[in-house]
Amino acid sequence: MLRPIVASTALGAVVGSVLAAGVLFVRADSPAGAVSIDNFTFTPQTLTVRAGTTVTWTNRDDIPHTVASASNAFAKSKALDTDDSYSFTFTTPGTYQYFCYIHPRMVGSIVVEATTGSNATQ
Repeated sequence: MLRPIVASTALGAVVGSVLAAGVLFVRADSPAGAVSIDNFTFTPQTLTVRAGTTVTWTNRDDIPHTVASASNAFAKSKALDTDDSYSFTFTTPGTYQYFCYIHPRMVGSIVVEATTGSNATQ
């Protein structure tokens, strides 16, 4: 009679481990420095990161989009086709406004936090 209980307990442990691993995979697919471009929108529209973080914009739309700094704080991207990405590493604290230079109404911002001190607008 103990065998079915032991097998059931072992199966429960395996299923629990697989489910926990699935949660880890979901978190890995959603990096903190990710911006999605879809339906003429940057998501999230405002992203807050720590200095030294690489932010990657990925075009999920079916038409080209771009990324350009409103103050020329970073180089503008080439036109990004579907699933193309553009990355930039933010090392200086501040707020960086950006837009799509093909569709200038598309705007967003990256807020870069220092480990200590205040942030300036870029």
